[in-house]
Amino acid sequence: MTNDQIIQKTAEFIKQEFSDDSSGHDWWHIYRVWKNALAICKIEKADLFLVQLAALLHDLDDWKFNESGDETPLRAKAWLESCNVDSAVTDAVCRIIMHVSYKGAGVENKMDSLEGFIVQDADRLDAIGAIGVGRAFAYGGYKNRPLYDPDSPPAMHASFEEYKNSKSATINHFYEKLLLLKERMNTATAKQIAQERHDVMVRFLDQFMLEWEGQDIQ
Repeated sequence: MTNDQIIQKTAEFIKQEFSDDSSGHDWWHIYRVWKNALAICKIEKADLFLVQLAALLHDLDDWKFNESGDETPLRAKAWLESCNVDSAVTDAVCRIIMHVSYKGAGVENKMDSLEGFIVQDADRLDAIGAIGVGRAFAYGGYKNRPLYDPDSPPAMHASFEEYKNSKSATINHFYEKLLLLKERMNTATAKQIAQERHDVMVRFLDQFMLEWEGQDIQ
């Protein structure tokens, strides 16, 4: 298969795998990450094939959706091998997948390649802005979390275990992760896009708190 055929086949596989998701990590999330990564990649001059494969496969082994809580990209690796992708490319894609997700405010980002930075930025861009707000509440509902609990303040998780085991309200998630992402973009392209999306979330939270206390009623 050509590289383009492998990308197309991978997209079709992922679309089928994530067609029934209701957590905000559905096919359309992956589609947006793929397209965002592709656009950033063209500006930042990175390896298009590697970036697209990693973007398409980045949630296949996500710790949030497997019982072990592990992120070893076993399924992604098996898929790439089934497509006869070069072993060096397969290894590079798997490294990106293992490090792409946010693991807590106090946890170091271990991403180490331009292609990885691009995929991580594309994923983080889809976690903020108007779509980020929608996805946050979709995931909160999926996990049966309350919208907001004034008696349970946000926590800046110092370890992946703390972050992974958190069950706090969805509004806390904005302070524990989403509002921090603007400063944690890797590429100049993503940093520029992130500012406007960040501002959308800030305005949303201001309005949410006004309505929570009924202060918008005159």
